[in-house]
Amino acid sequence: MKRFHIHVGVKNLENSIAFYSTLFGEKPSKVKDDYAKWMLEDPKINFAISSRIIKEGVDHLGIQVEESNELNDIKNRLKNADLGVYAEGETTCCYAESDKAWVKDPSGIAWETYHTMNDAEVFS
Repeated sequence: MKRFHIHVGVKNLENSIAFYSTLFGEKPSKVKDDYAKWMLEDPKINFAISSRIIKEGVDHLGIQVEESNELNDIKNRLKNADLGVYAEGETTCCYAESDKAWVKDPSGIAWETYHTMNDAEVFS
């Protein structure tokens, strides 16, 4: 199963946590000094905010998968379409250890596809 991912850069994390907690009707599932994440079931979204982002607003979009074979299917589809996929491979980002691949859409918006393996104590 796949989950849509949105990562937004914010100026004030505390105010943004209050806003999005009200919007979503629940508190974040993960909170750090510079990061918060909601793993929503309805709609099925991994919504993250971070004050580490240089620019406010949508930083990137993504598709989180539960199984590594789902990630391989997406990577292969994008590679076969010659869409300029660049694989990051296994990395630590956003307080998680993940296997990732990135691509940019025709408007220049970054999309990541990733499989999260474990939580991490550091942002990156």
